[in-house]
Amino acid sequence: MSDANDRKRTVAVVGATGAVGEVVLRLLAERDFPVGELRALASERSAGTTVQFAGRDVEVAEATPDAFEGVDFAFFAATGGLSKTLAPEIAKRGGVAIDKSSTWRLDEQVPLVVPEINPEALEKHKGIVSCPNCTTIGFVMSLEPIRKLAPIKSVVVTTLQAVSGTGKPGIEELERQKGELAAGQAPSLDVYAAPIAENALPLCESFLEEGGYSTEEVKLLHETRKIFGDDSIDVSMTCVRVPVPVGHSAAMLVETERPVSPEEAREALAAFPGVEVVDDPSQNRFPTVYDVTGRDAVMVGRVRKDLVSDKLWLWQVSDNLRKGAATNAIQIAEEMMRRGLK
Repeated sequence: MSDANDRKRTVAVVGATGAVGEVVLRLLAERDFPVGELRALASERSAGTTVQFAGRDVEVAEATPDAFEGVDFAFFAATGGLSKTLAPEIAKRGGVAIDKSSTWRLDEQVPLVVPEINPEALEKHKGIVSCPNCTTIGFVMSLEPIRKLAPIKSVVVTTLQAVSGTGKPGIEELERQKGELAAGQAPSLDVYAAPIAENALPLCESFLEEGGYSTEEVKLLHETRKIFGDDSIDVSMTCVRVPVPVGHSAAMLVETERPVSPEEAREALAAFPGVEVVDDPSQNRFPTVYDVTGRDAVMVGRVRKDLVSDKLWLWQVSDNLRKGAATNAIQIAEEMMRRGLK
């Protein structure tokens, strides 16, 4: 970061005890974010516990409006209910709320930002900035290099989503069920509608009342259109929860206005910031969640022409807790400082 941005900021992390909140704290230190004062906040039941930041214990306080006095950036890694109530309180006090929940994503007054794609949207912020869904981020990061070659008409995508997309409860459910199965017991259910251990669930979050789609699925359509500023892009999707701790994957069939060759696509993807290409079928080289977990890169492979059309197939993986959540949020704050917006 430049010298102009070395001024220390007062930073709050809401949901500091959760899966994403813990990663936000770790990455603020890793990225040398100019933190002067760090306020770890959570719901009332977590107040009084401690979290780690930069090698020291920080006591968690309850997230209330008064806790945001003097805050420059508040990273929300909590429930949508907290965000809906408290994000306006931060804006009212002159700070910026960067929210990971779905609460503000489709609000016309709130920018929905992936810094590598639409950083200019930050110029219109009014104190709240929204992060896309963790699946959407990897998805649009893979599409943007191709979109620069030729406008995208449609995408058919099937996602395979890790249990950490449901936070710590999802991770704990998977581990508990693995132990129960190993002991010869029937897996107990709490978070998901069916066992997730040794299984795959063709549903992420909940079904909508009409159409048979889940809330997770429709996000891919509406968020993609907002980020790209293009309501003509069609996205057809199925989202699947799989027994993987961290790392979302997606198989994508992309239709462009003119044919794009696999060679063109690989070159554009490899040149795009934040994207890595791993694609050598002769050596069985392709990206997996093992390769991407703990990293910020969105990895793409299996780039190939469809057998019956001019469409392109892609395989994409990303760490849903990092670039899919915490990293993207911190990059937003860094971009705002670079632009002199905070």
